[in-house]
Amino acid sequence: MAATKTPANPAKEQNFVAQDQIWKCHVNMELEAAKVWPSKWGFLTMSYHEMLQDQTLKKEGVKLELPEHLQTRPTTSPEKYFQVGASPAVPPTTQGLIGWRSTVPELQLERFGKVHHGKSSFLKELGWPGDACD
Repeated sequence: MAATKTPANPAKEQNFVAQDQIWKCHVNMELEAAKVWPSKWGFLTMSYHEMLQDQTLKKEGVKLELPEHLQTRPTTSPEKYFQVGASPAVPPTTQGLIGWRSTVPELQLERFGKVHHGKSSFLKELGWPGDACD
């Protein structure tokens, strides 16, 4: 019996008439899209400067005066409130770098002195004996 040979790759079989018809449809679709494009996307052809001028005209027309209580004050420079002095000399050794700024009283973080929280007991505040709770 003679077996019919099937091609190894069916994609290699081409129908030239169908390929031509598909190509004609693609060309017609591109021509139709080219005709319709200016009505749909023509605004993109406007130059950038024209667009900026249109926007500035629109922005200039909308000016609102804020009430006095909603207006912001002009900013002041931080130098008016903060004065930064010179730093002390850098220690010559790495051992001296540890805590070298905290030895200068003006550079300490505790501006208002050390925090003194006394040790208190809830039981003492109530006047109970210490062994009242476990």
